[in-house]
Amino acid sequence: MLIIDDEENMRHMLGVLLEKSGYGVDVAADGRSGLEKVRQVAYDYILCDVKMPGVDGLEFLRRAGSDLQGATVIMMSAYGTIDTAVEAMRSGAYDFISKPFKPDEILLTLRKAADEKKLRRENRRLRDQVEQLEEYRSFGKLIADSKAMQSPMQLAAKVAQYDSSVLITGESGTGKELVARGIHEKSPRAGQPFVAINCGSIPEALLESEFFGYVKGAFTGADRNKKGLFEEARGGSLFLDEIGDLPATMQVKLLRVLQENEIMPVGAGRPKKIDVRVIAATGKDLEEEVRKNRFRSDLFYRLNVVHIELPPLRERPEDLSLLCDHFVGKINRKTGTRIKGISPAARQLLLKHSWPGNVRELENVMERAMILAEKDIILPENLPGNLGGKGGDRRLDDIFGGFSLKKARKIMEQRLIRRAMEATGGNKSKAAELLEVSYPSLLSKIKEYKI
Repeated sequence: MLIIDDEENMRHMLGVLLEKSGYGVDVAADGRSGLEKVRQVAYDYILCDVKMPGVDGLEFLRRAGSDLQGATVIMMSAYGTIDTAVEAMRSGAYDFISKPFKPDEILLTLRKAADEKKLRRENRRLRDQVEQLEEYRSFGKLIADSKAMQSPMQLAAKVAQYDSSVLITGESGTGKELVARGIHEKSPRAGQPFVAINCGSIPEALLESEFFGYVKGAFTGADRNKKGLFEEARGGSLFLDEIGDLPATMQVKLLRVLQENEIMPVGAGRPKKIDVRVIAATGKDLEEEVRKNRFRSDLFYRLNVVHIELPPLRERPEDLSLLCDHFVGKINRKTGTRIKGISPAARQLLLKHSWPGNVRELENVMERAMILAEKDIILPENLPGNLGGKGGDRRLDDIFGGFSLKKARKIMEQRLIRRAMEATGGNKSKAAELLEVSYPSLLSKIKEYKI
């Protein structure tokens, strides 16, 4: 506690009172002395008089600035006015007390300040925990809650701060490009271009000009200079997907680029310096490719400075429900659908599937189901047959087997009741609301149809 007051009696009275209450007390006779004190000591609380010779209380507040280091400042004045109090608060004071005051007023104000400070600390702690939880569950646009994904996500977050080459491996659809984008977005290069290219999608004859560009007249049809992918990504990141499909001739040239940080455009007379971070990905086992002489070992080691391996979706089933709920929101925004969720029965089918196409397959299945859903919830019949879904697009005569209205009504009642029960997870009250029938009527129908 620092007490700043030009009246010695006031300093003495407050010092005795606050020391008895457990505070460690320093005193200063004016604002100038107070400024010297706060530069040397980090105080929790400061009691400061407003009217003082030389540097008064308001001037002390304005000049102390960052030297206060979060101290709670309470102003005191025998000439208290609303304008003075407002100005003190604007300058950073926590509260304002008019003299003369009772000792209890000071202690009560300090207790209130202590409670508020404790509450702020608690809020800050909770906010940090929430941020850590969000960081724990996501990396860029990659979302996961499983232990299997935490190590790759933490490694990606750590390596993002450096310019080291990264090799991301995993089956198709596991989110390799999402990790690469996340690394770029969390890196110092975030404001610069992120260029992605699938190495297997470019004809071998065009690879060199696509990667490094060309100059006018380099070949027939080259009627202007053209930048390659490395130049387009200048200052940013270049993501080379399916790097295992790169032909041997381009492997040699890429290795030189990574070693020398320069490219040679097709037809150019001299190389160009580049500043690009390379992130590569593949679904192949590159070490096996090296052993079989299908991939250069020196390029592999140059790319594999940091290796991030993404597990397939079947090895992290804990993430499935989280991803399904994420895709419901994402696809609603994309397609304009208004799906609220997934029925328990449909969710069970999703959980049982092995997902050979990984997260990409899951997203496609979810989009199909949401488009086909007739209600605001996904039911088993909206899922593909290979997931165990029951198709809902059969012809009416296949369903009813004839022309009897009485029989058709019973068949439709059974189907609708089953759908409602699936949608509500077996909750009969909610199912009755969906069906717009009374609860006793629903119980009677369930018994009649042996549902």
